[in-house]
Amino acid sequence: MRATSCFGFCQPLTIEAGIAMTALRRALAALLVLLGSSCVPAQTLALTFDDGLDPSKEPAAASWNRQILETLRDAGITSMVFPTLVRTGRAQGLDLIRDWAHAGHAVGNHTSRHRSLGSPQVPLADFIGDVKEADTVLSRMPGWTKMLRFPYLKEGNTLAKRDGMRLWMQAAGYRAAPVSIDASDWYYNQVYAAWLDEGNADKADRVKAAYIEHLLDRAAYYDGLARQVLGRSPAHVMLLHTSRINAAALEESIAAFRVRRWSFTAARTAFDDPIYTVQIDTLPAGESVVWASAKAARIPGLRYPAEDSVYEEPKLRALGLVPARMPQ
Repeated sequence: MRATSCFGFCQPLTIEAGIAMTALRRALAALLVLLGSSCVPAQTLALTFDDGLDPSKEPAAASWNRQILETLRDAGITSMVFPTLVRTGRAQGLDLIRDWAHAGHAVGNHTSRHRSLGSPQVPLADFIGDVKEADTVLSRMPGWTKMLRFPYLKEGNTLAKRDGMRLWMQAAGYRAAPVSIDASDWYYNQVYAAWLDEGNADKADRVKAAYIEHLLDRAAYYDGLARQVLGRSPAHVMLLHTSRINAAALEESIAAFRVRRWSFTAARTAFDDPIYTVQIDTLPAGESVVWASAKAARIPGLRYPAEDSVYEEPKLRALGLVPARMPQ
């Protein structure tokens, strides 16, 4: 008996040859699936850190700063730090920022007083004054990069403030330093520190584990939103803070992202993605640039503010991880 196939020149094939050909086709199909899945680009992530640390208020500030920098070095990650003068305490705190610069990380501007341009109580002129005051100090740093990270990611609650700030930045030679992935690491840091201050290392470790899952969850959310709005996964920039929890959790966080096929890139490289230069028409302006793009595209179901303790507190409370006394 013979089998007929149109593979090749449509010559008659023996049953044995037909079986072999079918097996070959299946193997080729499996190979194509494998190659296709391996060619799907992994998500790319840059880490940026806000605020700085003040040794006059946190005796362990230098240790936490060193831990973060050593973890970044060991992981081969070049980051960017955005200090605000009120959080560094100037003198010794600025020395810690210099450590970032000497380690090869870029230094940007996070204003002098960390006031929100989204607040009705903060006029545009006062906010610009905060940027200028920080510029005078930070521009002397090695690694200085003329980029502004808006406090609280708020870029103006009125059209006049939003557009007025954009015009001032253009004239002053500043670029905005938005993020694509926002998170509530500041809240997890408060809870983590509260448990450690109570001497409960077990609860603190559980908060740290929940925090790492929080970062992975927020990254997946914003990457999915970006694919929905932009049709692609951009070079993501994540907002973190120079904090106690990040000193403790950064190494495990990086490892967890790599397990999920995220690759890391330098912050300056990530900021070359066009998404970070688009001026999005939203009011109040700000939040994650991905979130703002989704809002401008009228994607339903967006929460505001995009990230806050009100979303995270119930999760930790359900796990028994909210202490009776939280720092103010």
